[in-house]
Amino acid sequence: MGNRHPDCPGCTRLPAPEAGSPGRAGRVSTASANGPPNLVRVFVLGLDPGLSRCGYCVVEQRVGAKPRAVALGVITTPPRDPVHLRLAELQAELRLLFDEYRPEALAVERVLFQVNVRTAMSVGQASGLAMAEAASRGCAVEQYSPNEVKQAVAGYGGASKEQVQRMVQTLLGLAEIPNPPDAADAAALALCHLARAPMARAAAAATKGVR
Repeated sequence: MGNRHPDCPGCTRLPAPEAGSPGRAGRVSTASANGPPNLVRVFVLGLDPGLSRCGYCVVEQRVGAKPRAVALGVITTPPRDPVHLRLAELQAELRLLFDEYRPEALAVERVLFQVNVRTAMSVGQASGLAMAEAASRGCAVEQYSPNEVKQAVAGYGGASKEQVQRMVQTLLGLAEIPNPPDAADAAALALCHLARAPMARAAAAATKGVR
C-alpha cells in the first residue's frame, strides 16, 4: 500500500466536518471562483503531484483568522511496483484525505513542460488522478503555475524555493520550515488558492455584472 508520512510541526489534526457543514463530501463546492465568499470555515487541499512522492497539505481558513495547516506530509509509493498498482495505492490514500477533511477546493500545480519525459508522465498521472477524485466529489479544482504560487505566497514570481518555504512557515505559523519540500510546495499551493480565490470571485462577479 501507499504510505502517508505526516510531517507538520504545530499542525492540529481536526475531526472531519459534521454532516451538513461546509466541505461535506459529495456536495457541490461553494469555494470555487463562482461560489459565495461567506463560508465560516474552508478547507483547501494543496497537492504537489507525483507518483513516487506526492506532497499534500490541508489548510483551514476561518473568517477573521489566520490560515493553519491541519495536515501536511507526503504520500509515497514503491518505485519498483507496476505503475497501475502505484496509481491505485495513490488513489486510495487520496480518498482517505478527501474522506477525512472533505475540502472545498483542490489546488494542484499546473503541469508544465518537463525535459524528463518520465517525470512529466508520472506528474501528469498523479495530477489527473487527484483532479478526477475531486471532481467526482463536487470539489472545486484549481491549477496554478509555479510563478503564480510564488507571486501569491512570497509576493514575487521569481522567489527562490527557500523564500517560498519561509513564507509558508510564517503564514501558517509553523515552528519550523515545513519538510519535506514536496509538502512545503503543497502548502504553498493551498495558500495560493486562498489568496487568489477572493480576486477570482470578484472578477467573476464583475464580468457577470457587465453582461
